[in-house]
Amino acid sequence: MLAKRIKELRNKRGLSQEKLARLANISYNTIVKIESGQSKHPTIQTMAGIAKALKVSLDKLVDQIVPVD
Repeated sequence: MLAKRIKELRNKRGLSQEKLARLANISYNTIVKIESGQSKHPTIQTMAGIAKALKVSLDKLVDQIVPVD
């Protein structure tokens, strides 16, 4: 699940939700909604910003979340 993966990586990096939002150049509310599961389909721009802030590639961020057909 995307929410769990982002939270896990954020905690591993020692970042607060607020700090991650600033580093990703997105709103704090967006991070809260994604991590709580309220926002299940964030934009690619949002995901790219989060991946960059977490210092992981976008494909690594979503690797185990998106099924490959």
